[in-house]
Amino acid sequence: MPIKTKRAPQHKRKLSGADKGFHIFNKIFMVIIFVIFAWPLWFVLIASFSDPNLVTSGKVLLLPKGFYLGGYKMILEYKDILRGYANSIFYTVVGTVLNIVMTICAAYPLSRKDFVPQKFFTIIFVFTMYFSGGLVPLFLQVRALGLYNTPLAMIIPGAVSMYNVLILRSFFMTGIPKSLEEAAELDGANTFQMLTKIIIPLAKPTIAVLVLFYAVGHWNDYFSALIYLKDKSLMPLQTVLRDILIMGKIDMTSGSVDMAAVTAKLKVAQTLRYSVIVVSTVPLMLVYPFIQKHFVKGIMLGAVKG
Repeated sequence: MPIKTKRAPQHKRKLSGADKGFHIFNKIFMVIIFVIFAWPLWFVLIASFSDPNLVTSGKVLLLPKGFYLGGYKMILEYKDILRGYANSIFYTVVGTVLNIVMTICAAYPLSRKDFVPQKFFTIIFVFTMYFSGGLVPLFLQVRALGLYNTPLAMIIPGAVSMYNVLILRSFFMTGIPKSLEEAAELDGANTFQMLTKIIIPLAKPTIAVLVLFYAVGHWNDYFSALIYLKDKSLMPLQTVLRDILIMGKIDMTSGSVDMAAVTAKLKVAQTLRYSVIVVSTVPLMLVYPFIQKHFVKGIMLGAVKG
């Protein structure tokens, strides 16, 4: 006959007046921080859908007014926008995959204490974080390798980040029990099997954080395109959007300027800037929810290990 046990009643600790005041202060403080960070993003979104005249006059604060899609229309009418989207997606996906593979391949040997030249290679890699060859030598090297004005020029030069290698190396060294590796060795697993079936699955949260870091870097990169690319058909989205913003600038160098026309164009240009920001950030906002749980878990693991 099963014996039923009663769970002991749980008594909540009564908060003192100081504790209640502290909790109230924390909640108010967090709400203020949330508003400080969230309101500019929200304003950019509603301003991109609002009448430029109402935006510049300060009448748009919490909700869009005078529904207006002129900024998005100008962006979509630009012939290179879809190609820029496709190029950015290609550079981001392929570049991030290469980044993660290279980072894992570099971090795993550096985390192994039985790897004899571990300290030597770690010092060499860390040295590159503080002293680089410079932009001109890098450009000459890219051109010498035949990567100039090719899609690979947006991927190969930034194939690995030593900062991210050190993050993953630290997790491999402190976040994975040695007993798992020893058990795998007793079962006859080789180094590659241990890496792919034990190490990488356990490091998924940290790898997810690095994926986000690499992906955001590739997606926002426009400077590399200005240096390594000259063919407009290879330009990423950020460079295309930059060209759109430049086209929206006002030329006031001529002697006779219609101030009414200039004012109207400035208002439209301001709305165009808001629309460009929304268009460039939407893809990342759509991807982030799918890796949010891994991102938060990876940050927590890093905090605990630190």
